[in-house]
Amino acid sequence: MTPNAASTSSGPSRRSFLASTAVATAAVAGGMPLLTACGGSDSGSREGATSGKAADKLIPTYVASTVAKPDLPSKNGSSVGYTSKVDLAALETSIPNKLGTGAPLTIMSPLWGTPPKGGCAYYKAVDAAAGTNVTWQNQDGNTYAQKLGAVLASSSIPDMVVVPSWILVSNKLPNAVIAKFMDLGPYLAGDKVKKYPNLAAIPSDSWRMSIFGGALRGIPMPSAPASFIMPYYRKDIFDKRGYSVPKSADEFLSWAKDATSAKAKVYACGDMSWVSGSIFGNAPGWNIDADGKLRYNIERPEYLEALEWTRKLFDAGVVHPDDKARTGDAGQRFTAGQILVFNSDTSAWYMKTAEQAHANPDFRIEAMDIFGADGGNPTLWASAPATIWSMIRKGASKATIENALAAANFAAAPYGTKERMLVDYGVEGTHYTVKNGVPAKNDQGNSEVINAWGMLAAPAPYFAHPDFPDIARKQAEWQQRMGAFMKKTSTYGMYIVEPTRYASLSSQFEQLQIDYVRGNKKLSDVQAAISTWRSAGGDKLRDWYKELLDKNGSGN
Repeated sequence: MTPNAASTSSGPSRRSFLASTAVATAAVAGGMPLLTACGGSDSGSREGATSGKAADKLIPTYVASTVAKPDLPSKNGSSVGYTSKVDLAALETSIPNKLGTGAPLTIMSPLWGTPPKGGCAYYKAVDAAAGTNVTWQNQDGNTYAQKLGAVLASSSIPDMVVVPSWILVSNKLPNAVIAKFMDLGPYLAGDKVKKYPNLAAIPSDSWRMSIFGGALRGIPMPSAPASFIMPYYRKDIFDKRGYSVPKSADEFLSWAKDATSAKAKVYACGDMSWVSGSIFGNAPGWNIDADGKLRYNIERPEYLEALEWTRKLFDAGVVHPDDKARTGDAGQRFTAGQILVFNSDTSAWYMKTAEQAHANPDFRIEAMDIFGADGGNPTLWASAPATIWSMIRKGASKATIENALAAANFAAAPYGTKERMLVDYGVEGTHYTVKNGVPAKNDQGNSEVINAWGMLAAPAPYFAHPDFPDIARKQAEWQQRMGAFMKKTSTYGMYIVEPTRYASLSSQFEQLQIDYVRGNKKLSDVQAAISTWRSAGGDKLRDWYKELLDKNGSGN
């Protein structure tokens, strides 16, 4: 259950945090080539990946949840959607018996805003329901990468740690994950997971991507394959000005020039880099292309085409100056009407609607269907089935392990259950009230029910907004439409640990792309960097990937 409008004031939610990894994934496709990160091999090596039959032996048995049949089933890799009101008096129980024993448990997790006080009413209520005794070590979400790196380099690891995928792009961190976190297979592999029914209901693809160093080490937050970055537009302003939604790269540029008025301080868009790769159909990371050749994303002509189109937008002056300077918040510029298009994850559709419901009742946000560059159908690439994990430190006692798994199982409760309601909203009367069947957080709910418990695990992907059910329908239907054009890369669903000698091979490209689209570098600089990448190890890394895919098979 997605928290209501009031909750948006407390900063990014778990869903926003989760979706921010989709931003990282889209950045790979749209012009920020980060090395594919991490995985493990069935031989116990810290390099490679585990997939196919070898992975099947390590993952939990899948047992789908039967709670709350969705109004919009998954289609073409979409999340499911719930658009009907939930009977809060008839919520089901997904955990009939407490699995926690009350043993102490420390958890490190990112959090935005002011952390709730230890022992607050929300923490007490969830602990009481789950049978846990959690001490939260909440860290600033904006600097979590630095904190996680420092903790993994130390000898003092909390019992449970939330680990996001985009932080693992450094090859030192995957190795640290393998060294510092335990194999969960003895507790979750095969039918063992049935002790934890909510974890058993997490899709198998998400578990397969939770294998590091040949062992199941992560409890995943699953992602829908059709979780693409969305190009949002101000539908209210489009309607008022009679704009048509662009359907090709050239149409977008033409519209953007018409819509921009620097004098009025209104610009067509923010930086379109995050979606340009999707428009031009470039596969993220490594993929065996239609001609049978294995390429990295920066080697394809679509990569340069996406960069050149993005640069045209900057050169035409249709991108807001603050986006060019990389300052401020594009989302705030969007709601203020200073830009009419911006890119973000699926959560922005609800969050912006809820945020503006009272401040600007005329505000309408929609997501453009992603178009192919030439106006035809797009070629889209499936998102990773897992992007964030919670992990348990090696050496933890049996009591600690069992309580950590009990906590994750509680956090993964499906939509339509008492446990999901408690995690997302807290206690009725204390943290929220119900009006016309819709829960709404009060001030205490906004200060205490933020995103700590929701970071440990999640159910199969879904959209549900009791206060704005139409948004859930639109989100699901958009993913269904776009998923019809989706393909999977050769490395889909694998968490791959590359050899450390290639760790910095692609590090220059992110800044180079930022500089190029803003006119500070030449196309020849990008082309030279690609040539250097090949000679400095890219071609050898290709050979390594060929061997990996020969051994593991293709992810598509």
